[in-house]
Amino acid sequence: MEQVEDAIPTTEQPTLESSAAAEAEPLISQQHVAVPPGLTPEEFDDLKPAVAEFHNYRVNAGQCSSILAQRIHAPPDEVWSIVRRFDKPQTYKHFIKSCSVREGFTMAVGALRDVNVISGLPAATSTERLDILDDERRVTGFSIIGGDHRLRNYRSVTSVHERRGGTAGISTVVLESYAVDVPEGNTEEDTRLFADTVVKLNLQKLASVAESIAAND
Repeated sequence: MEQVEDAIPTTEQPTLESSAAAEAEPLISQQHVAVPPGLTPEEFDDLKPAVAEFHNYRVNAGQCSSILAQRIHAPPDEVWSIVRRFDKPQTYKHFIKSCSVREGFTMAVGALRDVNVISGLPAATSTERLDILDDERRVTGFSIIGGDHRLRNYRSVTSVHERRGGTAGISTVVLESYAVDVPEGNTEEDTRLFADTVVKLNLQKLASVAESIAAND
């Protein structure tokens, strides 16, 4: 830092240590700023309290985050019954070949699952931990804690929200957000594009599965 002659001394001059600490301080992702594709600004305004509570992350340098939305023409309880099944992600997640849970599994925070991924992706296996399961508010989340993949420090939250009005009557909006490390040799944009594509395809399949069940009911 350049020295300025005759500068007025103060008692709170920043030090190199404090500057470095400030640079290292993680930032809280501003997921509530941009409207996700598929939602109107008015709809997103209604969801901002939930976004602020569940879908903001402390993002360090070398990480990225995002949030996606999916409108589903099915009741929220129907959608939630699918999303909450930590032991059966293959019900609506495209790229999962199989999923197994540990002996003595219970659907509770801290539970683990082992996922085998279909060939063609830069991954083979994934060990995942259930971090959130709130049946009352319809919020769940997990983190990847091991396996053969490139999504280091991946953590995700999914929330299910009732929407009323319009010709559809009661419908559902699902929000899914994540934060993840940017792999070495990749850009933040590359990483977000890949993860967004996977999440988007999963949410589209979730909509198809839930709407099919609702139609049969």
